[in-house]
Amino acid sequence: MATTRPLHELSATQLLERYRDRVLSPVDVTQAVLARIERWEPHIRATYGLDANAALAAARASEARWTRNAPQGELDGVPITLKENIATRGTPMPLGSAATVLTPAAHDAPAAARVREAGAIIVTKTTMPDFGFLGAAPSSFHPLTRNPWDFSKNTGGSSSGAGAAAAAGYGPLHLGSDIGGSVRIPANFCGVFGLKPSQGRIPVDPPANARVIGPITRTVADAALLMKVVSRPDPRDYMSLPPQDIPWERLDRDIRGLRIGLWTDTAGGWPIDPEVKEAVLAAAHVFAKAGAIVEPIADWTTQEMRMGIAHFFTMRCRVDLAAMPAARAKLTASYIHEAAEFAASLTPEDTFRAFTRLQMLRAATVTATQPYDYVLSPVSPVLPFAAEAIRSGSENPLTDSHFTSVFNQSEQPAASINCGYSHGGLPIGLQIAGRRFDDLGVLQIAHFYELVRPPQATWPEPA
Repeated sequence: MATTRPLHELSATQLLERYRDRVLSPVDVTQAVLARIERWEPHIRATYGLDANAALAAARASEARWTRNAPQGELDGVPITLKENIATRGTPMPLGSAATVLTPAAHDAPAAARVREAGAIIVTKTTMPDFGFLGAAPSSFHPLTRNPWDFSKNTGGSSSGAGAAAAAGYGPLHLGSDIGGSVRIPANFCGVFGLKPSQGRIPVDPPANARVIGPITRTVADAALLMKVVSRPDPRDYMSLPPQDIPWERLDRDIRGLRIGLWTDTAGGWPIDPEVKEAVLAAAHVFAKAGAIVEPIADWTTQEMRMGIAHFFTMRCRVDLAAMPAARAKLTASYIHEAAEFAASLTPEDTFRAFTRLQMLRAATVTATQPYDYVLSPVSPVLPFAAEAIRSGSENPLTDSHFTSVFNQSEQPAASINCGYSHGGLPIGLQIAGRRFDDLGVLQIAHFYELVRPPQATWPEPA
């Protein structure tokens, strides 16, 4: 089977098919991805810890296994990038911050261990802002990561480099992490697919409330393939879900009769960018035309619930800074210090109330969405903003993650899939959320939309 498309554009499923047919070698593919990275990196700066020699050595080992017709696993020879806070043995984990002591990781994190066991080629790590605190790219450690669609624009965060890498063609598979939108917002801003799974579906180390690992890919099928691997158990995560034999490859779904909620307005009354809202409403119309029952759903959140998130995570910043020597803490980005200073105004009672408000938000989200099979909404209420900015410029910093963070608190799966472009050519994401544990259903609904959505723009190319 001849390959006419550039190797870096081939999906993981296409690469595996060609490896099986002996049409392609993992070495050729890895070399093509490394060449792609070399062309793009001066512009977008999405990588950290790139080790071309190690990637090529792993590719040669994979090539030998395919020659023997003995692939190691479901991802043998497929290039992948990992967000730098997903530990890989021997590589320091700066967490996006110049304040971090750069100590080589002693062990692979669960997700890194699973993809390595499956034969994937870990090409590079990808960038993030300080401690994953932002839905934006600026970092005190990494060079500024820029959006491949427009170098003057932000990638979103905190899986900044992963979103940019997927859009730029740094191989087909990428893993990020998400505690308030950190997989979905970069997927949105960079025009790719991103899934935040149900809490506990993918083991993490150390376990943490709301934080999950999730795939960022160009196709839904590739995300499903990656989920099959990284959702396998790991004893280090004592909060993870029991292993399930989920048929991740079964993506076809009849959506007729499904009840779908449409969430496009905010209780606070602040505006959503008109181009974003127009694209999401057009996507909802596609679902209705195909036989789904689409009903508007009112915003169930309150400012009190939202401030619970702000208070809780700014206090985390204060605690993290207090644990560092003063000279090292000064190296952290200014936005971390600003958050910590705000947290200094909170009383112990305020911090406890923040936790109870998170519980309120969780309960309200489950109650509001439970009547629906799935909920559609914007991912971000705004288009990609300036690359140097730490938020969209709204006076209310909670607006940027308004549609995403609620599903971290409720532990429900939610995905971002491109649903259109602004007049200036910037991607716009549609969020698809499901009930907890229905990760496969979210992938199926996204796959349906992937097949029927309007034609997609040509992927960006480096100058």
